[in-house]
Amino acid sequence: MTVSIVLFTSDLRLHDQPALRAALDATDAVVPLFVRDDAVAEAGFAAPNRTAFLADCLTDLDRSLRERGGRLVIRSGDLVEEVCRVVTEADADEVHLAEGVSAFARRREERLREALEAEGRRLFVHEGVTTALPPGAVTPASSDHFAVFTPYLRKWSEQHLRHPLGAPRTVRVPDGIGSEEVPARRDVRGVSAGLAAGGESEGRDRLTAWLRRDAGDYEDQHDDLAGDATSRLSPHLHFGTLSAAELVHRARREEGTGPAAFVRQLCWRDFHHQVLAARPDASHADYRARDDHWRTGRDAEEETDAWREGRTGYPIVDAAMRQLAHEGWMHNRGRLLAASFLSKTLYVDWRTGADHFLSLLVDGDIANNQMNWQWVAGTGTDTRPHRVLNPVRQAHRYDPDGAYVRRWVPELAGVEGKAVHEPWKLEGFDRAGIDYPEPVVGLSEGLDRFRRARGRE
Repeated sequence: MTVSIVLFTSDLRLHDQPALRAALDATDAVVPLFVRDDAVAEAGFAAPNRTAFLADCLTDLDRSLRERGGRLVIRSGDLVEEVCRVVTEADADEVHLAEGVSAFARRREERLREALEAEGRRLFVHEGVTTALPPGAVTPASSDHFAVFTPYLRKWSEQHLRHPLGAPRTVRVPDGIGSEEVPARRDVRGVSAGLAAGGESEGRDRLTAWLRRDAGDYEDQHDDLAGDATSRLSPHLHFGTLSAAELVHRARREEGTGPAAFVRQLCWRDFHHQVLAARPDASHADYRARDDHWRTGRDAEEETDAWREGRTGYPIVDAAMRQLAHEGWMHNRGRLLAASFLSKTLYVDWRTGADHFLSLLVDGDIANNQMNWQWVAGTGTDTRPHRVLNPVRQAHRYDPDGAYVRRWVPELAGVEGKAVHEPWKLEGFDRAGIDYPEPVVGLSEGLDRFRRARGRE
């Protein structure tokens, strides 16, 4: 009997799973394997919210495999060592793995390839499993990647995406391969109280419900903070419980401008992945080199702490930061406002904000988190790097009645209408009775120091 191993990483699903399908087609039996990699924790990627969501995903994946006659094998330790150990136990000929784009993922793939080849085994890395279009599938004439979104979107939209694969009916797993227990969410400490459930079953149900209910209004409503009409599918894309290619196909079958706007957002995700694949150091270094002198010192540290705690004195920013703390997720417009406030108004290094987001975001991955932060900070791919989002104007535009602010900043629940966005202007506002701070900095002062730092007085 021939055996292959499919190593699950950020592709925790059975539907549209090219790596699993290739493994099933190649051999008589397959070992579905997930390794709880020590290096992930050592690198700081194993934040509680993602660890809890991962536990849900693995539980659901194991259940789905058992319904098809298989099971998920769980191991912990050094990924390369554990894969090689399972290869020996199963006498497997080959290992199948979805391609990663980060420097971390690529180093891991190379180590695994070298170790397997030393034992006479083969590693097959499958591209386009975690994105709709593989990074590098389209490039401009003068570069190895697109640095501006619009031409990438144009080229991306012309491509024929692979047709999604169905889930296998049966999965035969060889006997005698030991496994740890599937981890449980309840064993993870420090999880946000409002963290959503994970797993392929949950993701597919959410996708179907969203396409029926909200997709048609997506173009008009996705920036409405209080309306909360976004798909909330980003955690499932991050963990691969949903296929980006399948999402594009399903959205394109829907009528109207809403699904088309959603596909555009999926293209943004692919765009960031192809940038990081070409420039792996953009995870920690400025994509566009700048002579930035980010503010440091005690004042900057205190302002940053206020930002983290959702007590900047700007209700729309604070609401977004408190949603992040409670749900491990933040509305897309809130992310832009929070990031702009830290990097442009407070003029604090974007890496400080990116690290905080990664400590809480359930959908926090290197490509989207870091590249979005760089876009907002003006060090990334934004063609208008000096733009500054005014939180008050943005609040009036995207939370006109103040419902989002009152939901997440209960101290201001009694302030009616649009006045909730500028409580410092209220006549007779009782600071002693309402525990809400003054703004940490005036917007004009923040804009002035930003312009001075960027040489744009």
